[in-house]
Amino acid sequence: MELLEREDSARSVVYTFPHLTIQEFVAAVAQFLNPHPTDILKFLTEAHSTTDGRFDVFLRFVAGLANPMTVRGLEEFLGPFPHQTTCRVIDWVKNEVQRQSGSTWSEAGKRSLLNTLHYLFESQNSGLAQSALGSVKTLSFPRMTLSPIDCAVLSHVIGLCDTIKHLDLEDCHIQCEGIQRLGPGLHKCQELRLEENDLGDSGVKLVSAALRNPECKIQKLWLFRVGLTDSSAEDLASALSTNASLTELNLGYNKLGDSGLKLVSAALRNPECKIQKLWSRAVRCSERSRSDVFPPVVRRGSFRRMCVTETPA
Repeated sequence: MELLEREDSARSVVYTFPHLTIQEFVAAVAQFLNPHPTDILKFLTEAHSTTDGRFDVFLRFVAGLANPMTVRGLEEFLGPFPHQTTCRVIDWVKNEVQRQSGSTWSEAGKRSLLNTLHYLFESQNSGLAQSALGSVKTLSFPRMTLSPIDCAVLSHVIGLCDTIKHLDLEDCHIQCEGIQRLGPGLHKCQELRLEENDLGDSGVKLVSAALRNPECKIQKLWLFRVGLTDSSAEDLASALSTNASLTELNLGYNKLGDSGLKLVSAALRNPECKIQKLWSRAVRCSERSRSDVFPPVVRRGSFRRMCVTETPA
């Protein structure tokens, strides 16, 4: 009864859906069954142009219903969904993603792009995602609040598109659950900015797992002020010892302590480690440990140069 109310009359039966999500879904289905499919493009464009988010869920349902596999069960009851409408929705999603990907300089532009990426996610159409994002190399959402679902959408998109090289998620209020959703796609980025997020030790362990991925492409990694402590330093050190792509790492303003810093230092001295630049500004440790761990010398082997920027603890 929380989802459905029925009212019988002499002439008809009326169903009422108080639950807002069901209302959004029924509205999306109604658009596909509209006898005038040419109207849908104008309607979608007007709905997407609103800035208060009132049509976000509705539009995600519309994008999802454009997948033939998704609507197969519905067609048993409602009949076939018009192919022309499906094609129009797919083309609209593609055009919106391409249009929004070049306008992320403003907060509104970033939010609009994120919404269109949700449409791609709901469509579950890998060909559409690759076509829409074929020339996009950077996804940048600094200082936006990203939910775990947003993170799952980004991971899905990155997993489908090999062109995306740079992912900037600075200060996006991402915590352990968010980084867990991002995890499957992180290793594909060449430049990864996660600074100023409260990842904590659990989140850093998930990032370390991405670094251990045999197909990891990460070259530059920012873990500035992410809540890293000595509890996850062993995982990070293990990843640094075996990773063959990472050349720049920022660990500034984390509470590594003497034990954590020594573990990281041992990993940096491993001949397999490729890191050339390390930033450790204001890492919490003793001055003696700092001088022991980061002596101003040129490293041997693969360590051609190491630049350390630091301040006293």
